[in-house]
Amino acid sequence: MRFEGTQDYVATDDLKVAVNAAIALERPLLIKGEPGTGKTVLAVEVAKALGAELIEWHIKSTTKASQGLYEYDAVSRLRDGQMGEERAKDVANYIKKGKLWEAFTAEKRPILLIDEIDKADIEFPNDLLQELDRMEFYVYETDQTIKAKQRPIVIITSNNEKELPDAFLRRCFFHFIKFPDEETMKEIVDVHFPDIKNKLVKDALTTFYAMRELPGVKKKPSTSELLDWLKLLMNEDIDLETLKEQDPDRLTPPLHGALLKNEQDVALFERLAFLARRGDGNGGGRRGPAG
Repeated sequence: MRFEGTQDYVATDDLKVAVNAAIALERPLLIKGEPGTGKTVLAVEVAKALGAELIEWHIKSTTKASQGLYEYDAVSRLRDGQMGEERAKDVANYIKKGKLWEAFTAEKRPILLIDEIDKADIEFPNDLLQELDRMEFYVYETDQTIKAKQRPIVIITSNNEKELPDAFLRRCFFHFIKFPDEETMKEIVDVHFPDIKNKLVKDALTTFYAMRELPGVKKKPSTSELLDWLKLLMNEDIDLETLKEQDPDRLTPPLHGALLKNEQDVALFERLAFLARRGDGNGGGRRGPAG
């Protein structure tokens, strides 16, 4: 099983090496990177490329590791027992299988995505160490051991919101998705919008990377936000250069709400664009962020 990318996902050579190394080592692949760089989508595309089932476990701040194994609904069983329900006699009727259980018992080797593991409590990764190592766990209520038929391909994503324990990191193959450079970003845009005008892409990327490089920007626009912005520009049939000529007083690009997500960054962009434009008007300052 080798991952070589897909038509819908631009995978760099080092990312493909990381995926295939994790598959060969049968270790979880830990993917870090900025939000919006395609970490979650990677699992979808690996599943698609390998023809495997994708089992997704999206982690929240309240998620417990045990929920990935199973949950026992004792309250429902007690209520049913009080009502004289026949099903209450069998505890198995009140066991809800978790995502690891699903992955371990899948007929064909699946992809198990543990998404945004850093959202959970700091003990969450450690609580999964034994299960991910041994690929088995014990169900106390039914006195049975659930053992993986084959090791699933485990992809774990993190936004680096908190440090992960060393013991957990030792068991993973790690890869950091670097933010795409302009050439790679153009490939990504071409995959999503094959008929887009080259002039629009060129102008949009200039503006996009200028926004990301703003000193003091609070939330840098991401790849997914760039794609949203381009989609809006295409829907409105807006050309950035033409608009700038029609409205020379405009400080922010059209539909900038797809890129800038708080008022501080909008104000910062407008202030720097104004200063850059005033410099140009005085006989040759540098080009502003919007131009």
